[in-house]
Parts: sequence; structure tokens; C-alpha cells
Amino acid sequence: MPPDPPNAPARTRRLPPVTPRTWVVVVLVGFVGQLAWTVENMYLNVFVYDTITTDPTVIAVLVAASAVAATLATMIVGAWSDKVHRRRVFISVGYVLWGLATAAFGFVQPAAGGAAAQVVGLAVIAIVVLDCVMSFFGSGANDAAFNAWVTDSTVPANRGRVDGVLAILPLMSMLLVFGALDGLTQAGEWRLFFGIIGLATAAVGVVAWFVVKDAPGIQTTTDGYLAALVHGLRPSTVRAYAGLYILLAAWAIVGTASQVFFPYLIIYIQRYLQIDGYAIILASVLTLAAVVSVLGGRVIDRIGTLTAVLPATAIMIVGLIGMFVARELLVIIVFGTLMMAGFLLATASISAAVRDHTPVDRVGMVQGLRMIFVVLIPMVIGPAVGAAVIVGANETYEDLGVIKQVPTPWIFPTAALVAVLVVIPVLVLRRRVRLGVDA
Repeated sequence: MPPDPPNAPARTRRLPPVTPRTWVVVVLVGFVGQLAWTVENMYLNVFVYDTITTDPTVIAVLVAASAVAATLATMIVGAWSDKVHRRRVFISVGYVLWGLATAAFGFVQPAAGGAAAQVVGLAVIAIVVLDCVMSFFGSGANDAAFNAWVTDSTVPANRGRVDGVLAILPLMSMLLVFGALDGLTQAGEWRLFFGIIGLATAAVGVVAWFVVKDAPGIQTTTDGYLAALVHGLRPSTVRAYAGLYILLAAWAIVGTASQVFFPYLIIYIQRYLQIDGYAIILASVLTLAAVVSVLGGRVIDRIGTLTAVLPATAIMIVGLIGMFVARELLVIIVFGTLMMAGFLLATASISAAVRDHTPVDRVGMVQGLRMIFVVLIPMVIGPAVGAAVIVGANETYEDLGVIKQVPTPWIFPTAALVAVLVVIPVLVLRRRVRLGVDA
């Protein structure tokens, strides 16, 4: 049969397939990478909260420091992979080093409950430094090389599906960790917990050497490495690719909204709602949200990535408002699903649109920009806003005679207020599209 004309309506045009090999790499490398990020983004916070200090400011500093390290790594490795026309070696070697650094968390001996402030301070410094090392390796391998490889291996008409699957991998990784390994953390077996995830990550690095195939004809520029490294930060580049930067700004807003509550979510369910079986809530929410995201990926491809952003964000906001008032198990699951499904669909839509606006000769460089807007800005601003809300609410509980601060429901409406701001960049970009400035 002859191919569909390029201007055929989206709903009648056949969507190009994604090769089986590409799906294997996307799911395997992407999923195990998200296992490591689950440990770093959620359980490391719980580890610090349970064994070192309950000060939410420490968690905010931990998240921010790792975001800086991750951003630097992605910029450095992204531009480097462009220059050498290779992604595989950075994915494979990076995953091995990432896994070893993750396993090393288990060898940091936290201070006992009654330890002196100086000992607690040393433990905090050790965790922050190791987290930065781990984030550097992880972001170089995953956020820079792997994400550039995904862009190399897909086309605009099938990226909604691929990014829809990528969007659920963090949830699926959380589900696996909660279901299979959470008991280790409850029992204080942190060394074994970190070791399992670290070795799994390193093993996939070895496998990646054999299954990842660099896309043929990776394009790059002729400028030097340092020039390529900072190219995306130049005002002239921002003007030349304004649509790309507007999309990244929208992603930064949605990401910041999620980081207002996400680092404190498990602690909130455990300590404020006093629900010991939080794994049931998270398993239900993550499963339902993942199903919605996978189904929504095809919808995104058909209606257009930019069109899907605002409805998806609206779903997220409804979920956030509902979480503010939710106290019963079933109500929490309903609104938690809306919150996470909306977040996943919004990020999948924006991610696919960013890939569409990525210059073919600077794919790796754009991963560095992506980290600035998607990781650095959200993970510096979001947790700090959340910590300020928690400190301002001043909710506490007593544990073995020690007064501890606890996250409160106010983190959810605060996140909703941040998410509303995504309307601004989306409407600006829509206007540019109507005027024919952006495709």
C-alpha cells in the first residue's frame, strides 16, 4: 500500500511502528534506571528522615545538591555523546558506575538517635556527597545518553507512545520497590536494600553493551566541545529555538509542582495520615495511573502533544485539590490516581513535544537543557517550597520522647497553585503556532 500523505489528518494517518529492539531497550534500560532513581528520589529521603534527621530542610538541600550534580553531568555527557556520535558506551559504563555508587549508600553508617549534632552533621555531609556522585553517574548514563538515544531512535509520529511508556516507568519502579523491597527498609536492612538495587543497575549496564545499538547517522555540529557545551545557554540560541525553550519552561512548572509534595509523600502518608499500609495506596495509585498513561500515549499522538498539555495538567490539579481533603483509603486512591495520571500525561506530552523541537545535530546538548528545566529548577525550588510550607504549618508528633516535624496536607494545594502557571507558556506557544512562527 502507498504511504499516507504527510498532510493526512492525524486520526486517519497510520502511526509508524516502534521496532521491537527499541521497545526492549526503552523498557529494560529505562525501567532499571528508574529503580535507581526511586531509591534516590524517595527512599533516600526516608533513609535520612528515619536514621539521621527529621529536619525537612536537610531533605530539600539533599534534593537540590543532587539536582545540580545531575544537571552538570547531563550537560557534559550530552554534548560529549554528540561529539563522538555514540550513546551506547555512555549508557553501559555509566549504568555500571551508577549501580556501584547506589550500593555504596548502604555503607554510610547513620548516626544513632542520640548522637551529637557534629556526628549528625558528618552523616548528612557524607550522604549529600555520595548522592551527588551517584546522581552524576546516573544522569550522565540515563538523562543524557539514554534520553538522547530515545530521540535518535524515534520520530515525531510515535514519540507520544514511547514517552507515554517512559512516563510510567518511574511508577512501575516504585511499585516494584514498594512491593518487593519495602520490607527491608521497614526492618532497617538498608545495606541489603541499596545493594540489590545497585547490583541490578550495574548488571543492566553490562547487558546494555550488547542490546543498545547506536542509531545510524547521528548528526552533530563542527564547533568545539566547549562551544557545544554552552551553546544552549546563549541568548542567540534561545531566540533561534524559542519554541523549545517555551516547552522546557512549561515542563519546569509542572516538575516544580510535583516536587513540592513528592519528596515528602511517603512520610506524609506514614506520619500525618498514620496509615501503616501505605504500600496498598501507592500500589493502587501507581498501577491505575500507569494504565491511564499508556492508554493516553496514543491519544497524545492523535490529538497533538501541545493540545494535550492543559487537559492533563487540569487532571493533575483536580487530584492535588482532592488530596488536600482526602483522609479515607479509597478517597486517597481516587484523588492520588488523578494527581499522578495527570502529572504523567502532562510530562509525556511536553516530553514528546520537546523531542519534536530538538535540533537533530544537538540532541545530546538538549538533554542538558532538559535537566536544567526538568530537574535542576524543579528540584531546587519545589522541595524548598514544600519545606517552607511544612515548617510554616509546624505540625509535629512525638516519637520516643523526640519531637519530630511532619508534612501536612498544605503541600498539595501549594503544588496546585504552581501547576496552574503552566497555562502561560502553553498559551504563548499556541499563539506562536497560530502565527506560523513554530511548527
